[in-house]
Amino acid sequence: MFDKSAPGVTLTAKGEMVVNYARRLLALNDQMLDVTARGNAAAQVRIGLATDYFEAPALRAIAAFRAANPDRAIHLVAESSAALLRDLRRGEYDLVVAASDVEIEGGAARTWLEPTAWGAASAAIVEGPGPVPLVVVGESNLSRRLSVETLDRAGVEYEITYVGASFAGMVSAAAAGFGAACWAKRLLHNHGLQVFDSLPRLPRAPDVWGGVHLRDGMEEPELVSLADTLVAVIAGAGEGSPEIIRRTA
Repeated sequence: MFDKSAPGVTLTAKGEMVVNYARRLLALNDQMLDVTARGNAAAQVRIGLATDYFEAPALRAIAAFRAANPDRAIHLVAESSAALLRDLRRGEYDLVVAASDVEIEGGAARTWLEPTAWGAASAAIVEGPGPVPLVVVGESNLSRRLSVETLDRAGVEYEITYVGASFAGMVSAAAAGFGAACWAKRLLHNHGLQVFDSLPRLPRAPDVWGGVHLRDGMEEPELVSLADTLVAVIAGAGEGSPEIIRRTA
């Protein structure tokens, strides 16, 4: 179960498998308790929100849902999209709002293709001599991966000049002239940056899949309605909104 040759507490491959099974059992137990508690106590709704793309508009919609459903206890976790989608497959969430560089299969989902772009204080920031300066978030964030992989594929030399803990910090660093940020195009516009699909030294970055995902087998009308509302406020509002692809299991 444990790798005793490693420092600290490290699981073996078999140990990781046991932990995954245990998480599934706990998730099933939570679901059972939710079902038996209805009518006597507030039924819990477990929601995961991507910190890297759609957190702010989703929070407003979920707050309205909570106000309209006072009998439901809302449990919210903000995490990276990759972690949320992984834990959704384990049954740890009822609904997840996330982004991915591949379209997610399985479960009940509403997805859309989210255009990606570069944002900077000006084109001169990245068109000058020397490596292209990049501002990023975290170590394994989707935005960081897209920017680095895009430049690596094109053979463009770059230098990470700012590593932030939040997207607010990343766009602030870009606005201050520290480098270019790679993110959802319409979110970059919302922060007042100059936005470019590409420049001579910034190749076009791949678009990402935005999505509102329900747990497998989730058919509660209230949560289906919440999923539709979340898509409307995140992807379906405003001029030039991406095409929504509704898919159900």
